[in-house]
Amino acid sequence: MSARIIDGKKIAADVRADITAQVTDRKNAGLPQPGLAAVLVGEDPASQVYVRAKQRACEEVGMLSFGFNLPADCTQSRLEGLLRELNADTRVHGILVQLPLPSGLDEESALNSVALEKDVDGFHPVNIGRLAQKGREPLFIPCTPAGVIHLLKTTLPTLEGKNAVVLGRSNIVGMPVALLLVRENATVTICHSRTQNLPSVTRRANILIAAIGREEMVRGDWIKPGAVVIDVGVNRVEDDTKDRGYRLVGDVAFDEALGVAEAVTPVPGGVGPMTIAMLLRNTLIAAQRQET
Repeated sequence: MSARIIDGKKIAADVRADITAQVTDRKNAGLPQPGLAAVLVGEDPASQVYVRAKQRACEEVGMLSFGFNLPADCTQSRLEGLLRELNADTRVHGILVQLPLPSGLDEESALNSVALEKDVDGFHPVNIGRLAQKGREPLFIPCTPAGVIHLLKTTLPTLEGKNAVVLGRSNIVGMPVALLLVRENATVTICHSRTQNLPSVTRRANILIAAIGREEMVRGDWIKPGAVVIDVGVNRVEDDTKDRGYRLVGDVAFDEALGVAEAVTPVPGGVGPMTIAMLLRNTLIAAQRQET
């Protein structure tokens, strides 16, 4: 048996095509272009790549993109002052603060400074709190977890009643995706570094989400035959055969998973494109809400 490879690039392209059409309709109706402001503090190369990709994606769907680069020694007051200015800027419908912030800056305080209606990353504590409560709806869902759920819904007819295992409990991916799976009426187990007999837990999963940041930790014999595996991890592995000296791998041993799972996401080309697509969708939703 060889698993079906879930093509995140194609699924994300479909989402972006729909967003492009809606942005074009807004322009034709005389409505303002949705605008996204990205705030980058410091010179972390990976963060710079991520921000450029988000800005380029905005331009491709017809959105406005505003970039703000602050030095690594930026003070908390300067950062939060900029965020307050962006909250008041009517051209800006969504604000993202690229994480992680340099040491010495308070991420929680910075995220709290973003207006709730512009929190397109979905990290504001109020949005996370609403996500965790039955009967409450967040204004925005964090982009990577939202992308994971979209991939699952594209792959499976229903998530209801499925036994889902989430590897990792981060605030950015693990916990929000677990909450989203609960909302879909899946039965959810969250695993972490203290989980005992981890392979025996993962082997019971119809849906396995790997978001732990350890290269190829999940082996083929950890996976239940016929499971759907979503690999959120992106890890650099040294590889002298590559021009850049490394290759990217996920948290799942991909080749081994292919022989066991029903469907699996590749790295790269799986979850990554969905994260940006969901960010664009959240920005469009923000613009639609702010004009009412």
